[in-house]
Amino acid sequence: MLSIADLKRTVGAAPIVPVLTIDDASHAAALATALGDAGIRAVEVTLRTEAALEALALMKAAVPSLLVGAGTILGEGDLDAAARAGADFFVSPGFPLALRDAVIASGVAFIPGVATPTEAMERCDEGFQLLKLFPAEVVGGQSMLKALAGPLPHIQFMPTGGITIDNLEDYLRLPNVVCIGGTWLARPDDISSGDMTAIGARAREALSKAAR
Repeated sequence: MLSIADLKRTVGAAPIVPVLTIDDASHAAALATALGDAGIRAVEVTLRTEAALEALALMKAAVPSLLVGAGTILGEGDLDAAARAGADFFVSPGFPLALRDAVIASGVAFIPGVATPTEAMERCDEGFQLLKLFPAEVVGGQSMLKALAGPLPHIQFMPTGGITIDNLEDYLRLPNVVCIGGTWLARPDDISSGDMTAIGARAREALSKAAR
């Protein structure tokens, strides 16, 4: 079973995590190959479509070295279904009590969503080592993360929401940011049209900026 420590080590070398919404699972294998060839090491497949679970499984089968996470985990049912589909890690936009209890009982690698200092402190006390600041730009973005780094320097984040090619470098310079999540790398229309060349090019551009 993947640990958060393993996940952090993997994304440390490639700190861009594409957040994917896939409407047609037939594109999943090509998408995984395009992102993997570009240097992406981990992706988050959102459970927002009927094709999501099948796509997740097909991406993992196509590129076994790629860490394929399940996002938009809203309850225990989502957690169980994504685990059965072979998800390596799991991500939620928030963390209600029922979901928290199910996650802690499962022992899986989980990145809970937070939007306030209190939530971040609570998740840290519960043993979570990596938190998703969401929606990052809406709740303060870089300013919020800089403010949190003072009193809470031990808490690390994967900010997601509003991050683009234009601001990713600023986020990744922050000492409490391990990686960033982004939807712009693989837009749903590009996935649906099978434009893997454009997706791969954006991924390479993002990783190039991340390495500076």
